Amino acid sequence: MGMFLPSDLSERLVGFISGNLNFPIIKENEIMGAFYLFGKDYGINGQTEVLSATDLAKRTIEQLSRNVRSFHHMPNKLSSTAIREEAMKRALQISIELQQQQQQQQGHIPKLNERIARDPVILSSCFAQHIAYYKKDYFFELFQPFNKNDVPALLRSKLVGRMLLLAFNVKNLKSLPYKSSLLPFIHWLEKITDNTSKV
Repeated sequence: MGMFLPSDLSERLVGFISGNLNFPIIKENEIMGAFYLFGKDYGINGQTEVLSATDLAKRTIEQLSRNVRSFHHMPNKLSSTAIREEAMKRALQISIELQQQQQQQQGHIPKLNERIARDPVILSSCFAQHIAYYKKDYFFELFQPFNKNDVPALLRSKLVGRMLLLAFNVKNLKSLPYKSSLLPFIHWLEKITDNTSKV
């Protein structure tokens, strides 16, 4: 799970956890975009795996909806103090995991802030918290396994054969300021892939 909108969310999350920003860190009129990719290692092959990934996507949607309802019914969980406390607990867990990784292996270990800003638990909570706080509608769109011709050449190694679930904090596809829901995700992924290849 990750979030690709707003594009500077990583910086905002780090600023929030360190106490430089207060909740909400995303404005009411800003588009939030979250993604879930299925088939990480070998892609999705055959109808059985498609059905399995579709079922997992449905369960993901149900879980996020439960989280949103939970925040709706317990508004005290939407204070800066409560959210920061939960995020800091998770950040501590991540810090311990990174220390253990460093002891076990050599090579690139992600920096703590970088890892925190990409953590699925923190990002999933962030998405649900802002939807609940603003009482926003949201929708999901599930994409079947991508073929080679469906995606730009730069992204084929990341997307071909995989299924994608997108989530947005608007009522439906027509409410998005894009020609398709896939477009902002593709632009974001191209940008980070291009930046990574230049490092």
